[in-house]
This record gives sequence, structure tokens and C-alpha cells, in this order.
Amino acid sequence: MNTALNQNTFLVKEHVGMFKAANNYDIFNPESQELTLNCREDNLGFFTKLFRFTDYKRMTPFNITIQTPQGEKVVTIKRGVSIFLSTVEVYDENDEMIGKFKQKFFSIGGKFDVLDPNDNYLCSLKGKWTSWDFKFVKDDYEFARVTKKWAGLGKELFTSADNYVLKINDSVPQENKIRLLILAAVMCIDMVLKE
Repeated sequence: MNTALNQNTFLVKEHVGMFKAANNYDIFNPESQELTLNCREDNLGFFTKLFRFTDYKRMTPFNITIQTPQGEKVVTIKRGVSIFLSTVEVYDENDEMIGKFKQKFFSIGGKFDVLDPNDNYLCSLKGKWTSWDFKFVKDDYEFARVTKKWAGLGKELFTSADNYVLKINDSVPQENKIRLLILAAVMCIDMVLKE
């Protein structure tokens, strides 16, 4: 697993544009302001691009890659066409499936189950419909949180509508593949639940 995932706090900034079909993000270490990862959706088909500018945007397929600034692949996130509920597959740097997300039906604010490749439950991603606040939880344990604000270095940084912060619990081991799944799920929040 790439050492870029050893940090516990990530600032995710979405690329904005007037006629933007692709989902592209830069991922920074908020303390050092250093670009640590980027997320790109490079190979969009003609019809996918077309539907991204309609009310059917949330149903379009995606295939995005998170990589280092040097081009080393870290994780790939894929989803086919989604009519009602999304199932998203996550692959490591060797293109081996490490898990998937299954969207829950009738969840207020949005919810995904995070599963391993054999459909074993690992944790849930739960959100609040009133705000941009999501948690990765299992029982009473919180693996990570995604929010619009970050308190650090004696000040509070409020991100815009296109930026948010992922904070992974310090107790999650650095080499645990759940870190890859959590980072991948953050992209799914924006593309599946919040678009």
C-alpha cells in the first residue's frame, strides 16, 4: 500500500469548471499544504459525457483512479450504470478487488455498507441529510469522518462546497486496506450521494 495513505487527515478539493463532465479532485495534506494524491476520471465515453449534463448524472457509470502526483496508481473505483441503488467496486494498485460499497435503500442522508470482496460487512458509511457530515462506523467504533470543516494548527478551516476533509482515526493501522476503502468511499459520497 502506498505510503501517502499513512497520514490521517486529507483535504479533498474538487476541480470546478463550467462545462465539466469528469470528476477530478486533488488531495492534500492540510497541515503541510502538500499535494499527496490526485483523483482523475480520464476515459469518459461520449454518451456518459452527454448524460453528465442532464438530470441523469447520478446514474452514469464512472471509473476513476487515485494516484500519486508521480503517477503511481493507489486505488481504482468503478461503477456501472445505476438505476436505483449504487454498487461500487474498489481495486488496489494491482487491479485486485479489495472491496465494494452497496448503497442502502431508504436511508436518510445516505448510507453505504462497506464490504470486503466476499461481501462480508466491514463498516457503514452514514450521513446526515441536514449537513455534509459522514462517518465510517461499525457498532460504536468510528473509523473515519468526512466533513466540511477541519480544526487544526490553532485555527478552523472551512472548506467551500467543493472541498471537504477526511479524518481517519489514529487507531486504524497504516497498512490496513480499510484505509483504501475509506478514501475511495469519499469519492463516492460526492459522485453518488451529493451530485
